[in-house]
Amino acid sequence: MKITAYIERDVETGLYVGTVPGIPGAHTQAETLEELQRNLREVVELCLEEMDEESRALIPEFIGVQQLQVRT
Repeated sequence: MKITAYIERDVETGLYVGTVPGIPGAHTQAETLEELQRNLREVVELCLEEMDEESRALIPEFIGVQQLQVRT
């Protein structure tokens, strides 16, 4: 199963933060992208173990990311 994660860098701590939309509790942080990938894989596997088949079938399909120009 392929899972898409949203990754950003916290400007205050410098840590990478990863979240998997559609899977409650699937988020973690790390100092490196490699560590973040390991942490995300572990947390997603744990979350999926706790979900029943019906809930797993409802995980949204990732479509893409868009950048928007907004007035400030």
